[in-house]
Amino acid sequence: MKVIQLHKNESVLIKKAIKKNREAQHVLFEMHAPKMLSVCRYYIKDVQQAEEAMLNGFFKVFTNLKSFNNKGSFEGWIRRIMVRESISFLRQQKKIEFPTEVIEFDKSTSNNIKTNIEVAEIQQLIDDLPEGYRMVFVMYAIEGYKHHEIAEILSISQGTSKSQLFKARKMLQEKIKELNMLSYGTN
Repeated sequence: MKVIQLHKNESVLIKKAIKKNREAQHVLFEMHAPKMLSVCRYYIKDVQQAEEAMLNGFFKVFTNLKSFNNKGSFEGWIRRIMVRESISFLRQQKKIEFPTEVIEFDKSTSNNIKTNIEVAEIQQLIDDLPEGYRMVFVMYAIEGYKHHEIAEILSISQGTSKSQLFKARKMLQEKIKELNMLSYGTN
């Protein structure tokens, strides 16, 4: 058996992967799959469905690898593909809804609620948000998209993006406050 030494140098791997070198593609997949599954998981509650979206995303990555022009990071390029693939997956499953009901904001509620919530609990709180809230929250707060970018990607107005983020934050604050009261008897 002949062993082909692949260098961990990402640019060399990318060049080889463009030429359909399966080992290079496999190494790139192994390097980025854990993070990209996390990205998909932010949007898609079910882990198996998130894996499916990630795999579809990697198919697009390797199909369109020639279009990566080394402007910005390769990981960032893949991440954008995964975000769009996750949103596409959700659109195929069902229509994404953006609730429009008005939530009154209590100005006395702190924006800096202190808590000792575990990462899994935070992920569950995010998962429990209505889909529109969750998508906009993740895109803005975690992925760093601006409201105009979110509006374009999701085909909504900037105002809808802003209101969905506001409502998501409010809902998360309330849930964290409830957890604190249950866990520590405090708010």
